[in-house]
Amino acid sequence: MGIFGLDTDSNVAYQGFALLLVMLAIALCFGWFFAAHFSVARLLPQFGTAGSPLTYTIRATNLGTSPQKGLLLREVLADPRPSFPDWLAMRLADEKHSRSFRVSESRRTNPFRMAKLKEIAMPAAPPGHELSLKGELLPLRRGVLRLTQVTIARSDPFGLFRALANVSLPQTVMILPKRYPLPTIALPGTMKYQEGGVAFASSVGQSDEFVSLRDYRQGDPLRHIHWRSWAKAGKPVVKEFEDEFFVRHALVLDTFIEHPHSDAFEEAVSLAASFACTIPAQESLLDLLFVGVKSFCFTAGRGLAHADQMLEILASVRACQEHSFQALEHLVLDHIEAVSGCVCILLEWDEPRKIFVQKLRKLGVPLLVFVVVERGGKKELEPGPMQEEPERFRVLEVGKIPEGLVGLK
Repeated sequence: MGIFGLDTDSNVAYQGFALLLVMLAIALCFGWFFAAHFSVARLLPQFGTAGSPLTYTIRATNLGTSPQKGLLLREVLADPRPSFPDWLAMRLADEKHSRSFRVSESRRTNPFRMAKLKEIAMPAAPPGHELSLKGELLPLRRGVLRLTQVTIARSDPFGLFRALANVSLPQTVMILPKRYPLPTIALPGTMKYQEGGVAFASSVGQSDEFVSLRDYRQGDPLRHIHWRSWAKAGKPVVKEFEDEFFVRHALVLDTFIEHPHSDAFEEAVSLAASFACTIPAQESLLDLLFVGVKSFCFTAGRGLAHADQMLEILASVRACQEHSFQALEHLVLDHIEAVSGCVCILLEWDEPRKIFVQKLRKLGVPLLVFVVVERGGKKELEPGPMQEEPERFRVLEVGKIPEGLVGLK
């Protein structure tokens, strides 16, 4: 209006400009009289899940001497902008994979945006009154979600300007990877002797490690009878031992990819999280193997650790740019003697990965291999070293992971 209103002889836009300018001035004046004094407490859960709404409770108390009404409350996240090296790595990867002169190609969403927030309408708050509000946000990515403050806003009668009152309230919540429902899977592998496995075992069996005494049962070996206790109790008593033979699976996660924030990598992490939640922790051990800044092996199951701890680790996994795929191969091969079976989640099906799978097959390790490809990527891949067991080789496309898992046995 101001631009077109410069020529007052040819149009009447200057009249609209004057009216709107006065309305904006009145709106600004209303902001001067806004003085909200609130104490705010946020009750966040310990964990959230990427892609699933996170609800929590906010308690706000009016500390002022006048009633407040018509207010809005909104959360403020920590600055999502990346460091320059992270931004540069993402830009270089985008340019390498972008196609020239593709006007119709949609732009990728911001990979650093952590969550979508919702404003909360606050009911009238008399002086000293505490409000209990329901907050909700939608985590978009796994990792640590950092909330820095709460902003209380009031609009002017025209809805042109908002007066704000900020309450510092730093808090964090761990966002776990998205998980997919997996069908009942007979994971490959049989029970193996675990050297030093007594520390992991939670069931009772036979080994050289003495646990306790119990009454004799038919079929117990005579060499396990504890003669001194029999003499004291007047009935047969045998020694009880812990079992060192149990199933131990390896969950191998490929972290070697050019694009540090690719959708394929995020889906691979989600698939690993799905297996971590599905494998029964009381019946077997699960070793998560991946390479980041250094090589990692995290073991869960049979009282050693819980699936939640493995999910926390997966929530912080990042793509590896410092090493080559051979680092993961060496990690797995050094660990393979104790493993009953192996689940491999790969990001490529190139020659190094085929050689890696071939080495595991030559060692007689039962395998279940998944290759995660980008949306629209090549879906039909030759099983290569898995051609003798094509049912244990799956190519999963980003955006169609649940469909790709149908019929898995």
